[in-house]
Amino acid sequence: MDLSIIVPTYNEAPNVAELVRRVTDAVQSRQTEIVFVDDSTDDTPDVIREVAETAGVSVRLIHRDEKTGGLGGAVVEGLRQAQSDLCLVMDGDLQHPPEKIPDVLERFERGDVDVVVASRYVGGGTAHGLADRTRVLVSKASTALTKAMFPVKLRDVTDPMTGFFLIDRRTVDLQTLKPRGFKILLEILARKPFRVAEVPFDFADRHAGESKASLGQGMHFVAQLTALRFGKMSLFALVGGLGAVANVFIVWALTQLGVDYLVAAIVAAEVTIIGNFLLIEHFVFQDMRGAASGVWIRFAKSFAFNNAEAVVRIPVVALMVSSGHVSAVVATAITLVVAFFVRFVFHSLVVYAPKRTGKHSVAREVLEEMDEQALQPGEL
Repeated sequence: MDLSIIVPTYNEAPNVAELVRRVTDAVQSRQTEIVFVDDSTDDTPDVIREVAETAGVSVRLIHRDEKTGGLGGAVVEGLRQAQSDLCLVMDGDLQHPPEKIPDVLERFERGDVDVVVASRYVGGGTAHGLADRTRVLVSKASTALTKAMFPVKLRDVTDPMTGFFLIDRRTVDLQTLKPRGFKILLEILARKPFRVAEVPFDFADRHAGESKASLGQGMHFVAQLTALRFGKMSLFALVGGLGAVANVFIVWALTQLGVDYLVAAIVAAEVTIIGNFLLIEHFVFQDMRGAASGVWIRFAKSFAFNNAEAVVRIPVVALMVSSGHVSAVVATAITLVVAFFVRFVFHSLVVYAPKRTGKHSVAREVLEEMDEQALQPGEL
């Protein structure tokens, strides 16, 4: 086989025949197999077997009774059992258009990359297939958070959340992969450095059936992301926690000395903002300072952002309490959690962003160590 196309499926019976037809047209004379790795509870396996009898390409079915690792686990199983080392992964709902396969193959065959990612967010790519503005916002926020956690390995990737990509499986140590949901590309790219290229594609509407996106899938993603990059983020959280304790202590001490509580709160906020910056400089992002802007520029960005965040957050708390029937404690907790993630993203992608000094910059070499902190099997 020249190419193995791995399609993880869960209750996608109405899409199988159309997918096989369009893939067959797209690959033309290339020796290709379609490997359906199926976790369905409906008649999808029977439909796959029926379509395989008359298909113009080889169609194989791997039906899993134990759905280990979810959709990502299905992809890993497909990579293991594929007959070709060149493996293309795509969804079974036709939101990943098979007509894009030749473009992906052409880019890979130039020979200068290890992975080709079909991206919704590069060039002329679109995300029209996302159901509504909320899903678009969630997708973009998730992508930003992911890139913030892996700013080196994902530097050339605009869409690490896509499920449409091509890879030579010989470059992947399948034993190290610990899929927990449906973002298998993230799992692959976070484990080791790859040379990555992207081609744009239009994320289409589903051909048939219902979306599998859910709150549960979102929780799987959070668990996966946290497991891959828990070390640095936990240090950032620890610094934030120390800052909160220091803030309370300063307010208490100043008010004991007779200082007005509003003045005390402002002083405490500014002192802890400065203290937090010094701590993250030396204990969180110390491996990124060499390639980033100068220390005073970093400080100015951090100081301005944290003050702006406080100016926005406090009125939001007041609004939640006054109009949302939420207690002050709960409102404060919610906004602090959101603010934590926003601050982490901002500092990783903006404050400590590497200076652009060319394709082969020293920045890339200096920063490589950061992504090597991703957890390996057995470290969880």
